Amino acid sequence: MAGETADPYVRDLWYMPALASSLKRGDMRREMLLGEPVLLGRGHSGEVFAVRDICPHRGVPLSAGRIKSDDTVECPYHGWRFRKDGVCSVIPSLVPGQDFDPQKVKVRSYAVREQDGLIWVYMPSAPGAAPKSEPPRVGVSHKMRWTETQTFRCGIDHAVIGLMDPAHAAYVHDHWWWKRKARLKEKHYAPLPTGFVMTRHKPSKPAYSVLGDVTTEITFELPSTRFENLAGSFLGKAFQVVGLTVCTPRDADNTDVIQVFYWPGWLNFIYPFFWALGRTFIGDDRKIVELQREGLKFNPNLMLIQDGDQPAIWYHRVKKAWADSVENGTEFVNPVQERTLRWRS
Repeated sequence: MAGETADPYVRDLWYMPALASSLKRGDMRREMLLGEPVLLGRGHSGEVFAVRDICPHRGVPLSAGRIKSDDTVECPYHGWRFRKDGVCSVIPSLVPGQDFDPQKVKVRSYAVREQDGLIWVYMPSAPGAAPKSEPPRVGVSHKMRWTETQTFRCGIDHAVIGLMDPAHAAYVHDHWWWKRKARLKEKHYAPLPTGFVMTRHKPSKPAYSVLGDVTTEITFELPSTRFENLAGSFLGKAFQVVGLTVCTPRDADNTDVIQVFYWPGWLNFIYPFFWALGRTFIGDDRKIVELQREGLKFNPNLMLIQDGDQPAIWYHRVKKAWADSVENGTEFVNPVQERTLRWRS
């Protein structure tokens, strides 16, 4: 309809707003997610839940209230209580004989999963719709060993494209201890259910040499889930290191980039490298997209070229195909075709 603004986010997918360790029993807080106020809480029982952070009575944020002993959320304005499924269970102002059923009142609830030390929230296209999938799994039993979160002052598209861009490293990450040396790169890509994969190969980054003989596979799937799976052998002992990066859109102008790594305990000697370099590299990407904002203020026409920008081109195509399938109720067809890309960086 005229005057309506298209939803800038892809729906019917899982987003990761927080680490599980950041939410203690009996705690709750507001998490902005896709521009929506979401109350994320953990009951005294330990179960995580998510509901819309607006009381339907007078609009007060429920996150300003408290979690009661029965794991209901009490609004700080009039004491209305809501269960984790969003249904109102108590309205204290009602007196005997008044014909009003509190359970007719409901605040929107969201499907939530806790796994791999992460909290995932399903953001449906229709309020209350059941999930059509399960959230991504890390695929290893290792503990989370390193994590970093930084807020990028940009929309999700620029955050995602900046992180997947294969040609920027020599310039954005140009430090005295990180030599700028352009090399010819050639990588094979193939489609995934909702994205694409840079198939397993020997990494070209010198930093990987500390792990000996390794190969890596890098996947990307909607809405913004990037896995890097390193496999190799160190002193004759096989290992896997899995890195997960997600871009979590808080609103149209702010996106959290959350990165976590998992590896076996006997590999903990690599932790200092992550402690020293991980925050710096994410910070480099954050600074460049914030610099980019200075140009985007003037709404310029932007360019994407072959082959260095092909992942960005695929991202836009996959995102559009998914959004069209959700809007039209049709089956999603991945537009990505198997291909080898070549670029210099």
